[in-house]
Amino acid sequence: MPRLSDTMEEGVVSAWLKQVGDQVKAGEILAEIETDKALMELEAYEDGILEAIIAEPGTTVAIGEPIAMLGDGSGASAAAAPAAAPAPAAAPAPTAALAPAAAQAVSAPAAGNGSAPAVSADGERKRTSPLARKVAKELGVDINAVNGTGPNGRVTKQDVENAGSTAAPAAPVAAAPAPAAAPAAVAPATGDYDEIPLTTIQRVSAQRLTESKQQAPHIYLTSAIDVTELLAFRAQINKTLEETGSGKVSVNDLLVKAVATALRLDPAVNVSFAGDKLLQHKSINIGIAVATDAGLFVPVIHDADRKSVSAIAAEGKEKAGRARDRKLKGEDMSGGTFTISNLGMFGIEQFTAVINPPESAILAVGAAQDELKLDGEKVVSRKILRVTLSADHRSIDGAVAARFLQQLKELIEHPLRIVT
Repeated sequence: MPRLSDTMEEGVVSAWLKQVGDQVKAGEILAEIETDKALMELEAYEDGILEAIIAEPGTTVAIGEPIAMLGDGSGASAAAAPAAAPAPAAAPAPTAALAPAAAQAVSAPAAGNGSAPAVSADGERKRTSPLARKVAKELGVDINAVNGTGPNGRVTKQDVENAGSTAAPAAPVAAAPAPAAAPAAVAPATGDYDEIPLTTIQRVSAQRLTESKQQAPHIYLTSAIDVTELLAFRAQINKTLEETGSGKVSVNDLLVKAVATALRLDPAVNVSFAGDKLLQHKSINIGIAVATDAGLFVPVIHDADRKSVSAIAAEGKEKAGRARDRKLKGEDMSGGTFTISNLGMFGIEQFTAVINPPESAILAVGAAQDELKLDGEKVVSRKILRVTLSADHRSIDGAVAARFLQQLKELIEHPLRIVT
């Protein structure tokens, strides 16, 4: 299992596109892997024959653990796969000789993901997976004392669980009461219900957003913006685009451009909190929250401040479509510095959103509503849009957030400034 995103620790094998016995060429798609960000394609590293599938569809596998065997067609690699657990010393030789692609897929990510901090009795660094370390911590097992049966002696989740079942029960028992209470708290007391497993996206999103609310002190600022002129400006743009045969621009596309322009004018909000320092990003990359049946995806419009509104519209529509089809790639969802979440299409007038770490701010956009306003001595109807900025108070002071919203309001109410 290779690392397919910057935050990935494990992946779920969603489907195999090649079957045992198939000829595989380098660059061909072997399988679809569900990561913490998207459903991604796993390419073959080299030519060969798919001799064995180790991880069936639906299996969760830690980075660095084997999922298949690629060999020369003799079947030696497939024969070595089941023998890997009881005979770890014999496994590396045939795997390296007959399945260089599989060896690369396993060992390359392991070297770069910090998965080998444990030290064996002879002082050598012991190979472990993130999942194995997590299970060891939960079971109270000393991972340094566990004999690894994975490739090159890697300690796997199964190794840790086996060690935990034979170890003295004192340490695990002491830690057991706390986690045991969790199922009782979430299970309904009475009534029928359907149990719906979370997708990897939903599970990781739940974890990251919980951490965001717990670790980042959120502050919320709301601004009522008159978008009457913006809507008229959008109608003009779409009329021109229609005449040239181009796609239409949405209100959200204009908001993306307005936010990007405001961040360029005042980069103090385009930051990330990093302990004893702030990281002020030079690029302005706007994430757009897209709700799908599989969970919330946030494709990113990179360098949004440098792109035209029509280019933002085309890219946003294309990426939103791929998000719903679960075809986004890692680079489509990486590098965001600010996120926009728009629920206006559902008639929601105002809401607050949770910051998407490591960003420091997210803008929640509601629906434009007709409101009566005084214009001199006359009462007129105007379209009013309410936006709420959630900001990480560790990196963005209230005055900084207020200044940003003031600048954004000024841009939106004078839309020509967005595109000039």
